[in-house]
Amino acid sequence: MSQQKPYIIAADLGTTSTKTLVIDRDGRVLASHSVEYPLYTPRPDMAEQDPDEIFQAVLDAVRSVLAKARILPSQILCVSFSSAMHSLIAVDSNLQLLTPCITWADNRSSAYVRELKEELDGHQIYRNTGTPIHPMSPLLKLMWLKEHEPGIFRQAHKFIGIKEYVFAKLFGKFLIDYSIASATGLFNLRNLEWDTQALEACGVRREQLSEPVSTVHHVAGLKKEYADAMGLDADTPFVIGASDGVLANLGVGAFEQGVYAVTIGTSGAVRGVVREPITDPKGRLFCYALKEDVWVVGGAINNGGIMFRWVRDQLATAEAQEGRSRGMDPYDYLTSLAEEVAAGSDGLIFLPLLAGERAPYWNANARGVFFGLSLYHEKKHMIRAVLEGVMYRIQSVLSALEELSGPTKEIRASGGFARSPFWLQMMSDVTGSPVVVPNSIESSGLGAAQLGLLALGEIKDFSAVHAWMQIQNSHQMNEENHRRYQRLASIYTRVYHQLKDEFDAIAAYQLQHTQ
Repeated sequence: MSQQKPYIIAADLGTTSTKTLVIDRDGRVLASHSVEYPLYTPRPDMAEQDPDEIFQAVLDAVRSVLAKARILPSQILCVSFSSAMHSLIAVDSNLQLLTPCITWADNRSSAYVRELKEELDGHQIYRNTGTPIHPMSPLLKLMWLKEHEPGIFRQAHKFIGIKEYVFAKLFGKFLIDYSIASATGLFNLRNLEWDTQALEACGVRREQLSEPVSTVHHVAGLKKEYADAMGLDADTPFVIGASDGVLANLGVGAFEQGVYAVTIGTSGAVRGVVREPITDPKGRLFCYALKEDVWVVGGAINNGGIMFRWVRDQLATAEAQEGRSRGMDPYDYLTSLAEEVAAGSDGLIFLPLLAGERAPYWNANARGVFFGLSLYHEKKHMIRAVLEGVMYRIQSVLSALEELSGPTKEIRASGGFARSPFWLQMMSDVTGSPVVVPNSIESSGLGAAQLGLLALGEIKDFSAVHAWMQIQNSHQMNEENHRRYQRLASIYTRVYHQLKDEFDAIAAYQLQHTQ
């Protein structure tokens, strides 16, 4: 890397915040900055964001991280992007917003799942695109928009995602990387072009979508007002990058068969790397591009760390305040309460399906359930049961992935949950696999930085940055706890399947009575 430009800025557009990192040539994070924004959920099936709030967050986060790192704009090699997947925004020919950003968590298109599967050969579309048939998918969102907002659908010049909106504002170009494109349900995995069958299903023309480009594609020529707002030189290269999920695998070095990356932030995912696109005969798992010759297969869950926040805000507000009064982080205090309870929460099981669910069930109508609750159980049991429930979700995805890609040798953990030794040990106990934590949990940001180096020709391949990933600590399963969790996970799975019809019924009731 040029001695004059030794730093990369990684920008990660997340569901609840945009985070920027300044990373040096050895993979060290010099500074980070996060700007939060709301997720608007006026109804149970809605989850939207304001694209301009997110765009402003990008400007603010880049400027702030530069200031924190105390480096000059001339020292920045590039800005490289990571982004959440599955968003949809309709814009007119002047880039004016016709819709908010409809996020992955929005379930209004759930009614089109059955239509796509039963009438439009949805399984073949899944095999073409690698995106499971689920309301998260922009394909389903477009089908919903066409019927429910026909005026907007006709008026739209482009249908884009949040990273495309940011790049269009900064550079005046509509570009989508192969990674984000392969998560739309509209992109053919094998020819790396928009899929004809998927476009016909939703009634969208190719020219209404962005130009697909490699994840190492980069552009320069920032509009002056935005260069000034970020404190960057206008000729700073911007690397389009990839999705947060596939970059997390890159960031933690999970590239060998049987080495799976588990990320839990707001949501969560389990992923492994393959060298050619593959799809699951049962339709449970996704397959998304990292590069033209590297693919990531796995499954995402809706209900990850957001479940812990729900516990804090809805079940344990007094306990969270008690933690603050003791000078502790509220989550740490709640974790200390959960640690007082034995593995298995004395037979209390929680199905953490408050936001519907993706892999492996792909059931937008799924809802949360406490099962086995008795007079014996206390608040601390409920807290632990919620955390265990998230781990049962991870295990269910891991089991499906093992069917497709082989047994687990090791789990590499990243995301906010990786700060918690208690939660990491629980993951090892539930899955029965070793869990290791890299020296930095900023996996998506590190992956974006590595992709930036590749894009600018500073490295020939990712082996040049393998040293970035060092193991910080590891966890081995407790065999007694593992036996308990095996038994309870089996009950958990049976409870879910016995409630499938009732989930549909209660979701319909909620939709009717919350409008």
